[in-house]
Amino acid sequence: MLKKFDDPKVRQSAAMDDLVRQAVFGTGDEKDRARWMIWEIGQQAGVRPASIHELYLARGRGEVPPFTTPAMNVRVMSYDTGRAIFRAAKRLDVGAVICEIARSEIAYTDQRPAEYVAVMTAAALREGFTGPLFIQGDHVQVNAKKYAADPETELSALRSLIEEELHAGFYNIDVDTSTLVDLSQPNLDSQQRVNYERAAEFTKFIREREPKGVTASVGAEIGEVGGKNSDVHELQAFMDGYIRTLKRLGKHVGISKISVQTGTSHGGMVLPDGTIAKVQLDLPALKALSQDARAKYGLGGAVQHGASTLPPEAFSNFPACEAVEIHLATNFQTIVMEHPALPADLRREVNEWVKTEAKEEWKKGDTEEQFLYKSRKKAIGPFKKRFWDLPESVRAAIGADLEKTFAFLFEQLRVKGTRWWRPRTTPRRASERPRGRVRLRGLLAGHRGRRGGRILVRPGSGGRHAAQAVETAAQPARRRRGEGRRGARTPGG
Repeated sequence: MLKKFDDPKVRQSAAMDDLVRQAVFGTGDEKDRARWMIWEIGQQAGVRPASIHELYLARGRGEVPPFTTPAMNVRVMSYDTGRAIFRAAKRLDVGAVICEIARSEIAYTDQRPAEYVAVMTAAALREGFTGPLFIQGDHVQVNAKKYAADPETELSALRSLIEEELHAGFYNIDVDTSTLVDLSQPNLDSQQRVNYERAAEFTKFIREREPKGVTASVGAEIGEVGGKNSDVHELQAFMDGYIRTLKRLGKHVGISKISVQTGTSHGGMVLPDGTIAKVQLDLPALKALSQDARAKYGLGGAVQHGASTLPPEAFSNFPACEAVEIHLATNFQTIVMEHPALPADLRREVNEWVKTEAKEEWKKGDTEEQFLYKSRKKAIGPFKKRFWDLPESVRAAIGADLEKTFAFLFEQLRVKGTRWWRPRTTPRRASERPRGRVRLRGLLAGHRGRRGGRILVRPGSGGRHAAQAVETAAQPARRRRGEGRRGARTPGG
């Protein structure tokens, strides 16, 4: 059965639809077999989970032009949404795109990491997309209340999730210990101390468990989304403390990006009529934070969260401010939930379920519109199969509008054409002056062959930093139990 998927026509047919359905709704054995098959088909076809770490470090050194990678939380109608992402990516030649899911979303959308990887891989295969598949664990976040009550139990839960994500093929993980920042402390270092110490410990944990040949992209966060706006002094306090702590823990590669707060909130600020309030983005702060992250610490730049509900004209600002990544979620859910093609009876059932099963989330003073907008995401898991089983015509209409949205974002964020980038190399000493261009084709267009390998620097191209920028990030790690554990590594990132 596996052999027939060697044919691209079969991969891009209803046969893939049937296989991914088994991976999601089959019996235990059927799920395992279908997920294994999708993984193996992806390995053969050149759709392989990968890390974006090396590309971000190349951006930090100025070897690629400014871009902002869209990291998109796929919550509802995941297969159809994934297909829309990869249709737009294929048409616009996009390589720098991330599919992600947060710790909280895993629960309420009923999508464990192994299922999520299978669905995103199948969606890419179905649309004929090839290349590295950047799948990310978003907001691997410490719950501050649980941490205060029992720190080790909460940290252990996050370590278990990280192991599950790495084993599934999540080679990009955003550690979020910013919930532990204590603004009551007298100085910035003490305010950020628990944040940077736990972030360094999680980095070490990831480095010791990532598959051989993969340097996972690890992100950290200095300001909780929806809280106080970040500034460069907080960035410096966090990074200096993080570097000290990580060095004390051993020789490990560090983070590739840093998430900051600049005025947004998850899902946006909902007005009484259910519409979204305008946000005052602190774009100068975002630009300053990105510049410092690159110039002082060699990171790809700052990461913007909570942005999908911004007005269309706002998105071109992010590559202009040189933000390296932007997280987008709620608007895609809204497109599905409010789409005119969605059957009225399903919409009504979802709303009634939310009013009954999530009524404890209805805050005093909120209108029904505000409550439903903020809480209907909790119905995604219970109604998952209903959305998957929508008539093909309905799913096609919703998918077409999602594709238009993704294409617009790809163009505004300057990731169009990123599958074929050849980054500029910056001359340093005369002896290091490059005589050629470094090729990122292998990173963004995928490797040939089942075993992949090191991305090659053109003969005659100079500069050790340029060579470091293009170490392979997409080797097809084999998911055998016990594989990937290793000891200390040289500093970097």
